[in-house]
Amino acid sequence: MKTRTIRDMPGEPSNSSPSPPPFRERAPWFGGDLQTLRNIICGGPPELLGGERLLLAMPDGDRLAARLDRPAMDTNAPLIVLAHGLAGSEASRHGIATARYLVGQGWPVLRLNLRGSQPSRPTSGGRYHAGKTEDLAAALRALPADLMRHGIVLVGNSLGGNLVLKFIGEGGHGLPVRAAVAVSTPIDLAATCGRMMAPRNFAYHRYMLDQMKREALAPGAELTTDERAAIAGARNVYEFDDRFVAPHFGYRGADDYYEANAAKNFLAGATLPTLILQALDDPWIPAECYTTVDWSRLPVIETVLIPGGGHMGFHAADSLTPWHDRVTAQWLQRKGLGRRLFETE
Repeated sequence: MKTRTIRDMPGEPSNSSPSPPPFRERAPWFGGDLQTLRNIICGGPPELLGGERLLLAMPDGDRLAARLDRPAMDTNAPLIVLAHGLAGSEASRHGIATARYLVGQGWPVLRLNLRGSQPSRPTSGGRYHAGKTEDLAAALRALPADLMRHGIVLVGNSLGGNLVLKFIGEGGHGLPVRAAVAVSTPIDLAATCGRMMAPRNFAYHRYMLDQMKREALAPGAELTTDERAAIAGARNVYEFDDRFVAPHFGYRGADDYYEANAAKNFLAGATLPTLILQALDDPWIPAECYTTVDWSRLPVIETVLIPGGGHMGFHAADSLTPWHDRVTAQWLQRKGLGRRLFETE
C-alpha cells in the first residue's frame, strides 16, 4: 500500500501490492461532516451476541474491563486488540462495527476499555490519557497466555490510534505485538485541539466537552476537590487538558502534555508493520497533520490518505461495511496475519 492519496482507484496498481478498495461516499452522506455524523444520526450495528468479560489487572490495583469476541472456530489468527477514542468505550458504534466485521472474518477481537472509561470505571479509580502506553502494556501483559499464542495486532480508533502509534514508536514494550493499524488518528494533539475549538466545529466541541466532563466526573473517579472544580469549570477542551489532565499526570500544562504524547513525535521509532488510514476531510483533524509528513522516511509505516471519509466515518457506496474495516482486513491478510484454517499446531 505504501503512502497514497487516493482519489479514484477502481483497479489494481501495476505492481504486486493490491490496491485498497476505492472509496466513494454513500448517499446521502456526502462530505466530511455527514460522514462523521452518520452513525450518530442512524445508529450503528447491533452488538455481537455472547462475548466474554475480562478484567485486566494494573500494577496499582485498578482493573481494566475488556470484551472478548471470538470467531466461530479457532482460525489461528492473532488477537486484535481494539483501543477506543476519547470518551469512548467498547460500546462505541464504530468499535462494534469493527469487531463484528473482523470477528466474522476470522479474528478474535478484544475491545479494551481504557482506565476510567465507562465499563472500566467500576474497577478503576484512575484515568487514561492520549499517550498512557504503560496502561496498554500492562493490559496486554495481563491477558491470558492462550489469547496471545498467535500474537497481537493493535487497532486504534481516533485517540486510541494515537495511543497505539506511540506504543509502536516506543518499541512495543517487549510484547508479542506483530502489527498495528490506526484510523482517524490525531497524531498532532495540539493541532487537533485547535481545530476542535474552531468556530465551524462549535457543535462538535460542545458535544465532546460534555462527554469528557461526564466521563471524568463519573462515580468512582478518584479526584481531588480542586480537580472536580477544574473539570466542571473548563470552558473548552484546551482548558480541560490544561487545568485537569496535564497537572493530574504531572505535565506543566496542556502544551507540554500534547508535545510529550503526540504520536507524530514517535513515528520514527516504529519497527513493526503499521497501517495508518486517514480522511483528508476529517473535520476534527487538520489534513496538514498528515500531508506535511515525509512518509518516505518511515519505511515500516504504510499510510493511505483519502479525500473523503470524515472522522471515523468511511461510509462507502459499495458496501455497508465501513471502508476502513475492509482495508484493515485486506492489509492484515497481505501481511500474513489472517486466518489459517488448516494450520496444525
